[in-house]
Amino acid sequence: MEENKLHILAFGAHADDVEIGMGGTIAKLTEEGKRIGICDLTDADLSSNGNVVLRKEEAARAGDILGVQVRASLGFPDRGLFLKEEYIQKVVEIIRKYKPQIVFAPYLEDRHPDHGNCARIVEEAVFSAGIKKYQTVGWNEPHRVKKMYFYMINGFHKPDFTIDITQMIEKKLAALRAYRSQFELTAQSVQTPLVNDYIETVEARERMFGKLVGVSYAEGFKTKVPLVLKHDLLGEE
Repeated sequence: MEENKLHILAFGAHADDVEIGMGGTIAKLTEEGKRIGICDLTDADLSSNGNVVLRKEEAARAGDILGVQVRASLGFPDRGLFLKEEYIQKVVEIIRKYKPQIVFAPYLEDRHPDHGNCARIVEEAVFSAGIKKYQTVGWNEPHRVKKMYFYMINGFHKPDFTIDITQMIEKKLAALRAYRSQFELTAQSVQTPLVNDYIETVEARERMFGKLVGVSYAEGFKTKVPLVLKHDLLGEE
């Protein structure tokens, strides 16, 4: 259905992954009128802080802040993201349902194994979604994604390209702060890296990426294939 079509579909292993890696880019594109969706592979049921119900509420608030049209969860087991055909098929169904032009996933190199495994599942699904004879339960019209890119969560890697989010940094930070159970230190919090100035660390990273390219804030991305410049090589608008 045409009304389902998205320009971009971003996958994460857990709610807040996408916001950490590319919340500013999403806010920027939705303000430009692009239709963006986020799909979390798990319900983050093993999170040290919060619970599934609370995390879903926080994810909905964060999505509203960023202006996304779709927020979905596939309910795969947290810490159970392995390369299984049943998982690939479910992701294929989401891709075929929303027909995105571009798909994003976490960068494969990350301290949390679920993030890299999420990327591997999504890569397989992007390929299979375009195969006419690859059948799933509900969505069998093939769809070829034009591009797949990778955002960073915990890592600080040399980006293959960046997107200026200077005007969107406050929206990104607001979306992250929507996850109070994850990033806010309280008397009841279990000590994790997330409750110890994690948002400030993400902000500092985006400031550093911005400095690399001459803007105040930028988000960095990785790609497996070279980019084609379609604008003036001298950077003129």
